[in-house]
Amino acid sequence: MTFIWFVIVGFFWAILSAPLKPDIAIVLQKVLTIALLYSVTLVLSRLAAGFVNLFIRRTEGVPTSLISNLAKITVLVLGTLIILQTVGVQITPIVTTLGIGGLAVGLALQDTLANLFSGFYLIISKQVRTGDYVKLDAGQEGYVIDISWRNTTIKEISNNVVIVPNSKLSSAIFTNYHLPAKEITLTMDVGVSYNSDLEQVETVTVEVAKEVMQEIAPELKGIEPYIRFHTFNDFSIDFTLYMRVNEYFDQRIGKHLFVKKLHKRYQQAGIQIPFPIREVYNIQDNSAME
Repeated sequence: MTFIWFVIVGFFWAILSAPLKPDIAIVLQKVLTIALLYSVTLVLSRLAAGFVNLFIRRTEGVPTSLISNLAKITVLVLGTLIILQTVGVQITPIVTTLGIGGLAVGLALQDTLANLFSGFYLIISKQVRTGDYVKLDAGQEGYVIDISWRNTTIKEISNNVVIVPNSKLSSAIFTNYHLPAKEITLTMDVGVSYNSDLEQVETVTVEVAKEVMQEIAPELKGIEPYIRFHTFNDFSIDFTLYMRVNEYFDQRIGKHLFVKKLHKRYQQAGIQIPFPIREVYNIQDNSAME
């Protein structure tokens, strides 16, 4: 804009220096004034959006597009009103007309306004933030990458994008796996044979879980993993492992590593993971055979 401002100032100087008719000079000055004020308005709107984005980056989970666009539109509207007031246009009737027209437009665009206010509700309530991993009651799940004035964008693990209207999301039943904290507990169900030493099973399993945590979540190693035996099954004694990981998606790699390492350690320790076995007894009736 600096070059444009110098050009406008040059034209101002030329108009003041040139022997033009007063009416023509006034019209040209108003045109240049409008151009100058409009360019200043554009710069201020960009600065406002930039400052909002800078502030939002320091606030984790707040979407940028909706708030920055709102700041930009606010500055543009105020700048336009100032321009009209500067060139002698009475803005009071315009504001009144806009108010009445806004009511009519609001009635016509109920769905759009519902999505807009639902987006603000989601942001203010902090039920959903950008970067959160959510799962909708309809089955879609993924990371929230943006909340715009109309839609919330969710990126699935498969790299597909799910677009959800804000009004639908605000009234939907969904699970946010990043609230109240990103760290979650990974659970794994395992069964061992009845011949196993359960104390040894617990020691080996917890050691393997600690190794996995050291690889994928070293900052959580202070939280000890543990197991709980719970069922005498048909062919095994079942237990559940509880282990903390950084976030929901880390469950995949956590289960992958745990199964590999646990299988290897059980083989080394002689601990069996049994497969289904059924014993069939055939009782013959001797009297019927005679």
